[in-house]
Amino acid sequence: METTKRPLVILTGPTAVGKTALSIALAKAIGGEIISADSMQVYRRMDIGSAKITPEEMEGVPHHLIDVLEPAEEFNVVVFQKLAKQAAEEIYSRGHIPILVGGTGFYIQAFVYDIDFTENDEDTALRQALEEQARREGAEVLYERLRMVDPESCESIHAHNIKRVIRAIEFYEKTGKKISDHNREQRQNASPYHFAYFVLTDGRDRIYQRINERVDQMMAQGLEAEVCALRDLGCRRDMVSMQGLGYKEILSVLEGEISLEEAVYQIKRDTRHFAKRQLTWFRREKEVIWVDKTVFDYNSQKILGFMQDFLREKGIIL
Repeated sequence: METTKRPLVILTGPTAVGKTALSIALAKAIGGEIISADSMQVYRRMDIGSAKITPEEMEGVPHHLIDVLEPAEEFNVVVFQKLAKQAAEEIYSRGHIPILVGGTGFYIQAFVYDIDFTENDEDTALRQALEEQARREGAEVLYERLRMVDPESCESIHAHNIKRVIRAIEFYEKTGKKISDHNREQRQNASPYHFAYFVLTDGRDRIYQRINERVDQMMAQGLEAEVCALRDLGCRRDMVSMQGLGYKEILSVLEGEISLEEAVYQIKRDTRHFAKRQLTWFRREKEVIWVDKTVFDYNSQKILGFMQDFLREKGIIL
């Protein structure tokens, strides 16, 4: 019965671990096309701060959900599911395998297990009231409100991700259930895909070092100028796009609230914290195959070979 399901490969892991290069090699090896599971690379003109893959880095491998929205448009899990499903259908129609690549575990989970997030969307009064409270009292107040009713959700949702904080509170207020419990129940659903879920990882110190180096590189490439251009286009800090790591901090610099040195420090610190939360999330997922770079002596060919062997054994590729 399992083999009647359509094949899907997931490649995820903490930020800066090296997913991009491996995903290209894997796509070439198995006849795959890549669907980005990244909450920032979906936006046009947000290239440096999102560490967006360049056309040269794609090496001819088709990529989906890159540069498809304007920064003023809202991107959330429901929009992601819709766009990712459309992309997957296109990929299957060409006889190729979708490879879901990115570090947003929440989006990956939603796609793999086809989780329903559309309940209670008709009544928006509570959502608007919570948004107003966030504007009036600040994000931390809402975050503490969520912690009181659903502390588990706070482990995977950042305090500044106001949209997700509001979504979790709203779900609890409307249903009397924790959204973390709902998501866990939904994960028990059988996936509609015959999938392999790879998590690329590395030693913590190496991940943190790469994060620090990446932030320095972003600054050298012109992150400040990129954010300045977005602000000139009318992008404001309350937009979902401008809540991304790097963007909100540099916006604070441009508004004269903090120094550039302080912004760089905050971006590095918060990105390290983000990587830690990502790993916590992936450890809770079921059916995960950990791919530890240290075990393979950082040999990309060995890693690729291991993944191909696993996919053959599972019957996802021939």
